[in-house]
Amino acid sequence: MATNLTAGLVGFTGSGKTTVFNLLTGQTVQVSDRARTNVGMARVPDPRVDLLSTLFKPRRTVYAQIQFSDVPGLVPDNRAAAAQFLSGIRDVDLLIYILNSFADDCPDPLRDLTALSVELLLVDMEVVERRLERIRGGKKPTPQLEEERELLTRCLSWLEQERRLDSLELDPAEKVLLRNFGFLTDKPVMAVVNLDEAGRSYPNRRELTAYAAAEGIPVVELCGRMEMEINQLAPEDRAAFMADLGIEESGIDRVAREAYRRLGLVSFFTVGEDEVKAWTVQAGTHAVRAAGRIHSDIERGFIRAEVYHYNDLAESGTVAAVREKGRFRLEGKDYPVKDGDIINFRFNVGKK
Repeated sequence: MATNLTAGLVGFTGSGKTTVFNLLTGQTVQVSDRARTNVGMARVPDPRVDLLSTLFKPRRTVYAQIQFSDVPGLVPDNRAAAAQFLSGIRDVDLLIYILNSFADDCPDPLRDLTALSVELLLVDMEVVERRLERIRGGKKPTPQLEEERELLTRCLSWLEQERRLDSLELDPAEKVLLRNFGFLTDKPVMAVVNLDEAGRSYPNRRELTAYAAAEGIPVVELCGRMEMEINQLAPEDRAAFMADLGIEESGIDRVAREAYRRLGLVSFFTVGEDEVKAWTVQAGTHAVRAAGRIHSDIERGFIRAEVYHYNDLAESGTVAAVREKGRFRLEGKDYPVKDGDIINFRFNVGKK
């Protein structure tokens, strides 16, 4: 997993993909600019960070972040363009399908979802076929190349059955080999349905929900145009406007949080007068590795971790009260960090 979570936005031309990108990242990329891949950072909203910042009043508050890539919109049946555009997101951790529910010409998000899935399958098939051709056309293959050929042949057969590569049973060594190819169908997926301003229902809504559930694809619904208008308001007016509409949380916040959850990530926090910060790790990461997210010296000189949980602090009000209740713990290297842990790492790297 990269230092920052990375996600690629994928959709057909006119799906509202670039509008969603602008909302997530705060950029103002022109929707008509379809010639390049846009990249920007977005924070992961977290009310726990808000409360910690209120309690500790730090000089700096840092939320977890996601890097989003917005590739040019795909055109159906344009194989060459699809392969070119999608190559720009081979290294992302997560793919987000943007589905249009308000097009004038018979919108059908379910149709678009299945069509995008096929686009990715075909692009992966082309990669496999080209690599197999190179192996067959080369000199006498080594045992390593022969293993690669056998694995890719299995992958090609799987893709031809319209099955994603993340559903193919592989041993650890095979997974490592495939990772080098950056196959698109080997990446986690979620979907965003871009609603019209009235938030009306759309064709095949129930069917889309059932299909996505069966495929393990989380779906978030939002109205890109309305959220653009909300974002242009002053913060205090924004909250009032959302309350009038009965909106508890913006769609963009839900997209960022779901993307974070989709990859099995958790946040632990470091707190103090200088900084309150959310750190991203994979669920189950040991304390010593989590320390390395902050600095390699802390990992190398790890002694122990002083740990208490956000929920205990929120309930008690102060760190001293958490201690008095016996909820302040010392943990060793192998402690699995939990979402919401507040950690102070003790370490000693000694003299050089």
